[in-house]
Amino acid sequence: MIDTLLDLPAHLRQRLSGALRAGLLAPPYTAVSVRSVVNAGEACQGIAEALGTLAQRGLTGVGVAEVLGVADRVAARAPRLDLVWSGPAVHGLHARNTRRVYEELLGAAERSVWASTYAFFDGPSAFEVLAKRMDAKPGLQVTLLLNVQRKRGDTTVADQLVRRFADRFWKYEWPGTARPHVYYDPRSLEPEGPGGVLHAKAVVVDDEVVFITSANLTEAALDSNIELGLVVRDRALAASVSTHFQALIDQRLLAALPAA
Repeated sequence: MIDTLLDLPAHLRQRLSGALRAGLLAPPYTAVSVRSVVNAGEACQGIAEALGTLAQRGLTGVGVAEVLGVADRVAARAPRLDLVWSGPAVHGLHARNTRRVYEELLGAAERSVWASTYAFFDGPSAFEVLAKRMDAKPGLQVTLLLNVQRKRGDTTVADQLVRRFADRFWKYEWPGTARPHVYYDPRSLEPEGPGGVLHAKAVVVDDEVVFITSANLTEAALDSNIELGLVVRDRALAASVSTHFQALIDQRLLAALPAA
């Protein structure tokens, strides 16, 4: 029966809690008495029945108010989740836009950014917001995790492929003055074919927000493809993701991209 009360909108729960604490609502509970303090429409009858059942079990009005208060505090601490889509707009449905979420998160970073992507296209455009934020916030610590992979049939030594990628990245792809730390998965360069690739697409900002998405940092993925992601504002989860990335680096499972 408590679910009837917990399922109420927050403002009605708070109004009910205040009435119970102040004694404005007391047994015997009826739909009429509930309606007099909480204008919940047809739900008033269910609220009255729930309160009556709780009263029969010995729970006072103040006790019910305490339970509702705890529920509100728990709800306030729960992770905030947002779905994020790329692709055509669907009439009648609200959806957060992938490109906009990337730009909002990176453009608001204060302390740290972890950004991992399998592919990017047009680096000056893909990294523009992040590069500008780094130049504006000198203390911002940014770590990029990128995929470096040999083309089919290419027998070039792995170190040369990495150097070639690094030279191109720093000269043509990275648009800022301040430079991020960049890491890659060396298994993708194994001569007999990739033993694994860096395929994760995620952003962690300030160890407070994590964005996990199917979208790469390409124009098609950000704007045209149907891509799905999730933004979670939860410190424990965000820190868990960044800690895992850091452990991959510390255990040398990811290698540093050389400077130009």
